Amino acid sequence: MKIRQILSRKGVNVITVHPEQFIREAIALLVKHQIGALVVVDENRKPVGILSERDIIRRAAQNEALFSEKVADIMTKAIITGIPQDDTSSVAATMTQKRFRHLPIVEDGDLVGIISIGDILKAERDQYRGEIDTLETRIMAGEA
Repeated sequence: MKIRQILSRKGVNVITVHPEQFIREAIALLVKHQIGALVVVDENRKPVGILSERDIIRRAAQNEALFSEKVADIMTKAIITGIPQDDTSSVAATMTQKRFRHLPIVEDGDLVGIISIGDILKAERDQYRGEIDTLETRIMAGEA
């Protein structure tokens, strides 16, 4: 299965934030949209980082004045991105090995989506469920 298949079901709308925005604004976006990460983009909507719940929690443990900090101060700058043609199993392996849960998807340098490890697991589960249903149908048809 390819990432593009997940994006076709999930949609390509990505909630983003700019580096100069305050963490308080970023947290409000996470809560409003019930998501776990925001892609940080520049003025051309090119990804320059990612801000996850984990980034925020780590910083909160160090600094009680977190709300007055800027996104650029705590975002992960060295982001890994994927492309729609990537295979879900290899992406899942990379995400697991490198211990991150959200992957911005780019095409020709443009942000076209974001997937989570949960999106990948759900897509693979649905694929296996479909295969099981097909096999059960064939077995039952053979018994009749």
